Amino acid sequence: MKDYITYVLNNLKHRRVRSWLTMIGIFIGIASVVALIGLGEGLRNAINSQFGFLGTDILTITASGGFGAPGTGVIDPLTDKELEAVRDVPGIDHAAGRILESTSIIYNDISTFSFAASMPDGEDRKLVEDLLSMEAEKGRLLRDGDKYAVFIGYNFLEEDNAFGKPLTPGKNILIQGQEFEVKGVMKKKGNFQLDQLIVINDKVMRDLFGRKKDEYDLMAARFDQNAEVDKIKQDIEKEFRKIRDVEEGEEDFSVDTPQSTLESVNNILLGVQIFIYIIAGISILVGGIGIMNTMYTAVVERTKEIGIMKSIGARNPTIFSLFFIESGFLGAVGGAIGALLGYIIAKGLAYIGKLAFGSALISARISPFLMIGAVLFSFIVGSFFGTLPAIQASKLNPVDAIRSAK
Repeated sequence: MKDYITYVLNNLKHRRVRSWLTMIGIFIGIASVVALIGLGEGLRNAINSQFGFLGTDILTITASGGFGAPGTGVIDPLTDKELEAVRDVPGIDHAAGRILESTSIIYNDISTFSFAASMPDGEDRKLVEDLLSMEAEKGRLLRDGDKYAVFIGYNFLEEDNAFGKPLTPGKNILIQGQEFEVKGVMKKKGNFQLDQLIVINDKVMRDLFGRKKDEYDLMAARFDQNAEVDKIKQDIEKEFRKIRDVEEGEEDFSVDTPQSTLESVNNILLGVQIFIYIIAGISILVGGIGIMNTMYTAVVERTKEIGIMKSIGARNPTIFSLFFIESGFLGAVGGAIGALLGYIIAKGLAYIGKLAFGSALISARISPFLMIGAVLFSFIVGSFFGTLPAIQASKLNPVDAIRSAK
């Protein structure tokens, strides 16, 4: 085997340019696969972590047909009628409504945009705090009666935030031209929405944004762990269809659990990844055909060499092995280069994306199994497409091979 490999390496060395050109198709395809799968898995992992802060006993209800944050900008928002209907559904322990707004924030003479969310009073406040596992890293949580006060996400506390310096409790910020005091900073959640959130007491936020007293962008409901979630969901949808006067299948609202939302997102990502596999597969197929063409050319060029080897005792399996190993080696080297290139591209794009957008969603997750699998797969592709030329070379008659060679 050592002699075989030495012989193959020498042949590839003499045909260096052709060998590199042959491998281009392979390593472009493998680089595409590794980079895009790595970015896709990073996105999947990041999205899954975004839902990790919600429990398994939570239903989220939003009006549909809007723009911006879920439930916002809709023609027919949720109201107190729907909230009371949710609370009356058997199996629901508690429910609360909130409003969401995209807003500008000014601090340190720098303006940035973020999302503001309302915090209800009384028992509803406790429900929302429990749902989001809301704890203070610094300062304290908002209380009933806090007027021009906010509770902010962890990202605002970091040194490299959008304002250029940490935003700590006691500091004042401008929201919609109104000055607010920061009462506390939330513990880091690893969730880009919560870590960038501004929380304002409900009445203050409604006055600030001119929102009606009885409308909501989002409702959260906690149900009994022993209850049947599908039955509860169906009951809520049935009540909402009556209140909003819509037919089944024409709902202008959605009732979701974290699990169902995650499943939908993962299905979309899977569809995108399958499309990526098809595109990358075409590139690898082209690379494989290139290897086959190169190996056929090598058989023609080395006809005399094959004839001499056979005349001094080389058997058909030996000749087959030489060409088979050479084609597999072309595939493996192309795959190794492609895997390394894909890793660099994925990590580079994730780093650039994080710097540009500041989002934890843009990340790359590349496992050693993906890298090893990519190289093995490319070796198999190279070997497969080199099989026919190897068979042709092994069946050459030594006398005819020497006589026909120029």
